[in-house]
Amino acid sequence: MLVISASAYAKDDFGETADASYRLGAGDKLQIDVFNPPDLTCEYTLDGNGRFTMHLIEKVEAANLTAAELEALLVSKLKPDYLVNPRVSVRVQNFRPYYIMGEVKRPASYAFVDGMTFLTAVAIAGGYTYRGKKDHVYVIHVDDPERKEVKMDINSKVRPGDIIRVAERLF
Repeated sequence: MLVISASAYAKDDFGETADASYRLGAGDKLQIDVFNPPDLTCEYTLDGNGRFTMHLIEKVEAANLTAAELEALLVSKLKPDYLVNPRVSVRVQNFRPYYIMGEVKRPASYAFVDGMTFLTAVAIAGGYTYRGKKDHVYVIHVDDPERKEVKMDINSKVRPGDIIRVAERLF
């Protein structure tokens, strides 16, 4: 299980947090801890619109927020009507899946694993069919508003929510 918390990231060479820029989206599974009272602590999976329902505050729009931004939003919704000084922690437990189609043996959606390459994604999908083009893939990144398919090297990194297409090679 990969856990990314808004409060504990590794620093990169520029002093910025490496994973702090990850934007939440549909299918992400979150662990939200609310300290005092602990009965508000729960796991949530973002629905197709990037929302979830939390006790007391009902629907929460989490799509396109970072974990830190979601923490601040939850604190603002809980304070002062429900809790005097709420302390909230948000962790991404499971990222939204990636999708792979085309010339692979088992096209489907698969659980995202941090650091995986497109070659790893192909291997998880059972490998190439005998017609599969092996030097590159075509990808639509979920955060691209134009939803444009981009040619990517097979050793590039997969992002959560990517739609990967393995093309057919010409003999």
